[in-house]
Amino acid sequence: MSTQAGAASGAEPLRTDALIIGAGPVGLFQVFQLGLLEIGAQVVDALREPGGQCVALYADKPLYDIPALPSCSGQELAQRLLQQIRPFKPGLHLGQVVSELQRRADGRFAVATRSGLRFDAGAVVIAAGAGAFVPRMPKIEGLAGHEGAQVRHTLDDAEALAGQHVVVVGGGEIAIDWALALSDARPAQRPASVSLVHRRDALEADPARLQALRGRIAAGAIRFVVGQPTGCGEAAGRLVRLDIAAADGATLALPLDTLLVGLGLSPRLGPIADWGLALERRQLRVDTEAYATDSPGIFAVGDINTYPGKKKLIVCGFHEATLAAWGVARHLHPERAMPLQYTTTSPRLHALLGVAPPPAAG
Repeated sequence: MSTQAGAASGAEPLRTDALIIGAGPVGLFQVFQLGLLEIGAQVVDALREPGGQCVALYADKPLYDIPALPSCSGQELAQRLLQQIRPFKPGLHLGQVVSELQRRADGRFAVATRSGLRFDAGAVVIAAGAGAFVPRMPKIEGLAGHEGAQVRHTLDDAEALAGQHVVVVGGGEIAIDWALALSDARPAQRPASVSLVHRRDALEADPARLQALRGRIAAGAIRFVVGQPTGCGEAAGRLVRLDIAAADGATLALPLDTLLVGLGLSPRLGPIADWGLALERRQLRVDTEAYATDSPGIFAVGDINTYPGKKKLIVCGFHEATLAAWGVARHLHPERAMPLQYTTTSPRLHALLGVAPPPAAG
């Protein structure tokens, strides 16, 4: 199983039996069900790690309604699913937002991401949950143009920001951890200044983090500002200032070289809304025989779809992925007989999974 994060494509698109849009639990289980039918898959997700909402929103929180697992965290569930699909060697293309989907004259699909990665897919399964989860941004004109350069949503290397004026926006554990890490760097590797900006004087973190933060603020290593970012200043095409409307009514101008935004994630339906598929309340309508959309060869599973009786549960998404796999198989190979086989007894499935057959009954 290969993982690529934000990799651009070469001249030729990646050819695949099925392209799965979304690497959450349902999208990962879709790989498994397709693999049992000998259908190869590539997976694309806007997030930079697999697991979807389970990892992005509640990685450490327990789930109690996964069959045969009385309790597991979102992170554990994602890891178990990744282990389960390993025999099928799917390509995982992370940090990629699908922007274009077009049906070709031969019935296959040309799919592209914003960063230029391209696919040639026989079928498409949309498992995008509530949409692509993208980082929230302060509503400041001109700020988005600096994303990926001076505006970032991850702190990969605190020491790389040595000598810079760094502003962290957010009031949760991620933002606090960033501020602490920056202020904890070796003296020669510390930023020139570290400011933590939050809209209210109430931060959300465990007591140990909050105590550490208060100590750094008291020591002058971190400046805590209560207020809302309202604007920014530029010089020679670079950000140099972040304007803050402070809680006391004053306007502050914080020097800025790097802005770390820790405001969480927001789901957006995005380009899916422009693909001509039947929608109902921003969800894709499907039939429940194969969870197919109204466009042949395009299927939808998980929270992105809707049908009478729909329940937004992971276990329901697993059922949908199972039937969608058979629908994909019929679409790709209408001439092929597809007898139902069981992983317990089928030598073919044992070979696909790379497991030894059970011992003969004696």
